[in-house]
Amino acid sequence: MDELIGQISTAARGMWKHRWLGMLIAWLVMVLGVAVVLLVPDKYEASARIFVDTQSILKPLMSGLAVQPNVNQQVVMLSRTLISRPNVEKLIRMADLDLKSQSRAAQEALVDELMKTLEIKNVGRDNLYVLSFRDTSPEKAKKVVQSLVSIFVESSLGDTRNDSNMARKFIDEQIKTYVGKLEEAEARLKEFKVRNIEIQNAEGIDMAGQLSVISSQLNQARLDLREAENARDAAKRQLDAEKSQSTDATSRSLLQESAVMISTPEIDGRIEVQKRNLDMLLQRFTEEHPDVASTKRLIEELEVLKRKELQALRKTAMANPPTVFNNSLAYQELNRMLATSEVQVASLRARVGEYAARFNRARELMKTAPQIEAEFAQMNRDYDINKKNYNDLVARRESAALSGDLESAAGVADFRLIDPPRASPKPVAPNRLLLMPLALLVALGAGFFAALLASRMHAVFFDARSLRDVVGLPLLGVVTLVMDSGAAMQEKSNLKKFLGASGALLGFFVAGMVVLSQMSGRAG
Repeated sequence: MDELIGQISTAARGMWKHRWLGMLIAWLVMVLGVAVVLLVPDKYEASARIFVDTQSILKPLMSGLAVQPNVNQQVVMLSRTLISRPNVEKLIRMADLDLKSQSRAAQEALVDELMKTLEIKNVGRDNLYVLSFRDTSPEKAKKVVQSLVSIFVESSLGDTRNDSNMARKFIDEQIKTYVGKLEEAEARLKEFKVRNIEIQNAEGIDMAGQLSVISSQLNQARLDLREAENARDAAKRQLDAEKSQSTDATSRSLLQESAVMISTPEIDGRIEVQKRNLDMLLQRFTEEHPDVASTKRLIEELEVLKRKELQALRKTAMANPPTVFNNSLAYQELNRMLATSEVQVASLRARVGEYAARFNRARELMKTAPQIEAEFAQMNRDYDINKKNYNDLVARRESAALSGDLESAAGVADFRLIDPPRASPKPVAPNRLLLMPLALLVALGAGFFAALLASRMHAVFFDARSLRDVVGLPLLGVVTLVMDSGAAMQEKSNLKKFLGASGALLGFFVAGMVVLSQMSGRAG
């Protein structure tokens, strides 16, 4: 702390040694500052207020049907980009500011100056804008603001219309792209279905479901076969019992007649059912479909089985000689039931064989069915996504067209001139009452800095410690200057002169402030 105080004391004593240089610099800077403050030309400000109404009755009515542009954001962007070089050049031509600028360099300088001095400020949050400009001529400032108001009001926000057209053009191109994608996807789906027609089902059941259905049909057919075999065995036992009990001599001839006229109503009925089923299948599928082929094959097997059964029954009836119990009605009925049971057993065996073949074929297809189903799901997913995007693009194209029509019919915003351009009756700049104290402060600062710089350039040691610290040598002693009465009187005289010069500087400042106050009051 003592060292810091010592340094400050040494600096102050050095500056005091060069006080007259500092005083001279302060006077020069003060006189120069006052001259600058008095010679700076007055500037008048012209301003205008504009209100931008962005509310429209069509906006809530068309909500959800058309794209609602952010008009407030567009107006803010317009206000920020209005002071651009093309607009300023247009403003210069409108205000006739280019009459005195003959050279290209002068015109560029004028454009740069206007871009720095023109102001557009947003007042509050109600889309109220203030346009202002300052110039030495109030009429010129007013004319510039009037031109700026015209440019601001006439600035069209119709670029959104071009954006709407570009958006619709882009959407149309994307729609064409998605139409091509949908056509390609539909072609791939068609080829896939034709290539994997075996695993398709009219009811939309997947391969696992088809396998489960075929398994249930196979189990049911096996159960029906066992029931038919049990019924046939029971008929055989009853027929054997009837043969042992009946002694009627005319039963043999009746058996031969019934054997000759025997028929197979069960097989005929099944063949008729399968033919009707075949007609129904041919209405939905082609002849290469597995269900159609299997039905045809079952009909052929039933017809072959019918012919074999008829031949076997006729041979049996002709080979056995008539006995006395063949004319019994009970025997004839049992024989008919036995033949019917045999036919039913044969039919059910054919059905079990067909269902077993279908089950084995479906089980083989199950090995590749997951991969095929995954591929089909992937193709469907891509198709659904493309179709959804296509529908969305069509809806947005219509929305963009409606938005363009809405903008053309209602406009984007309404510009209202609240306060017309008006120039201030008295200057707004420069503020000389503020610049005069600033000039005094600058003068005093310049004087102090000059004295400090001179003390640093012509260093003087005022005590033994600072000398010892600088030279690094031991001091043998210190000689003190004792001033006589003449030197003391001279020092007091110099102090009075310095204080007089300082007072004159402050008096000059006060006189300048008084003059400026009177001038301001007279101007007001």
